Amino acid sequence: MTRRVLIIAALAAACLPWTALAQDLPWSEVVARARGETVNWNAWAGDDKTNAFIAWVAGEVRGRFGITLNHVKLKDTSEAVTRVVAEKAAGRLAGGTVDLIWLNGPNFLALKEQGLLYGPFAQRLPNFRYVDTVHKRSTVVDFTIPVDGFAAPWRMAQLVFVYDGARVRSPPTSMSGMLEWAKKNPGRLTHPQVRNFLGATFLKQALLELAPNAVVLQQPATDGNFSAATAPMWAWYDALRPNLWRQGRQFPENGPAQRQLLNDGEVDFLVSFNPAEAAVSVRAGLLPDSVRTLVFARGTIGNTSFVAIPFNAANKESAMVVADFLLEPATQAYAQDIEHLGSVTVLDVERLPAADRRRFAELSGLPAMPRDTQLGTMLLEPHPSWMTRMAAEWERRYTR
Repeated sequence: MTRRVLIIAALAAACLPWTALAQDLPWSEVVARARGETVNWNAWAGDDKTNAFIAWVAGEVRGRFGITLNHVKLKDTSEAVTRVVAEKAAGRLAGGTVDLIWLNGPNFLALKEQGLLYGPFAQRLPNFRYVDTVHKRSTVVDFTIPVDGFAAPWRMAQLVFVYDGARVRSPPTSMSGMLEWAKKNPGRLTHPQVRNFLGATFLKQALLELAPNAVVLQQPATDGNFSAATAPMWAWYDALRPNLWRQGRQFPENGPAQRQLLNDGEVDFLVSFNPAEAAVSVRAGLLPDSVRTLVFARGTIGNTSFVAIPFNAANKESAMVVADFLLEPATQAYAQDIEHLGSVTVLDVERLPAADRRRFAELSGLPAMPRDTQLGTMLLEPHPSWMTRMAAEWERRYTR
């Protein structure tokens, strides 16, 4: 190679954005470059506890890393997705206004498919080594879409059933068992209406357990596979519905309405996507001390919230440092504390150093709060198309 070519190559490399060389930098250099930067974290702002947690994170990363964290409060994550897409269309390939996005599901897919995410970066984060990628597969597969390191997990949700232990001594351990329990206790079970995500997840859990071949659920639903895969679930629901609260002719609108029915003693179970639901509700006086949390023997559906960095983010270094801070065991324990956020950790607690394991053990002192090991195996969400078809079919069958 001639000297002229070497000079041209060196100049070209110098003109490349820092991200092109990021894989070669040691983590200490990433942290050093992050100091003094501002991270615009675009995140849904519809929950006071989550907003308070993000504010706490902002204080921590400012003190430890010299990073200013700005919570760009969204009503819907699609607002940030639209902004990134618009910047790409306008030719803004660097210096973008979005540094970090809290996202999952369709929003992650939209950005990944269009090549609008920076990465892969997640496996470069020092604390990623503690992430549970075996029993919590949704940390690396998001609604059937491989994450491939283009987003880092930070909190989890998992289907649980909260029940009143004063009335239910031997709760069922599967959806089939739930049917048998309902037959013996008619009117004592319900679920939110199916257009609500909790009602939809109730059906998806049954589908996962009862489908002849659950593998097909990781593929899009089609005219060819839908009927055969869902037939056992509809037969199960046909038998269940007459035994539901108000004979399955009326359903609570959402989670809080369902919780009130449990508190009033009208039903014995509620469906939740938050394993801390029981403990948080007891602490707030919304449910009696006798409630407990149930996860089925073969596991229940779960999914993960991620943070991702857009391809043109102005401050990728500091965004990576924030993403790694969210994975620190101490941060994850703080988030799991019901006094703060009450979210489920994405980490494999058993693999943590002893001092960090103790942090999580101390959080499990409440009878209604399950230990991480009690949550069992987290089942992957079916492809989103299954729920779209199932909701339409449920309404066709049961709302005429």
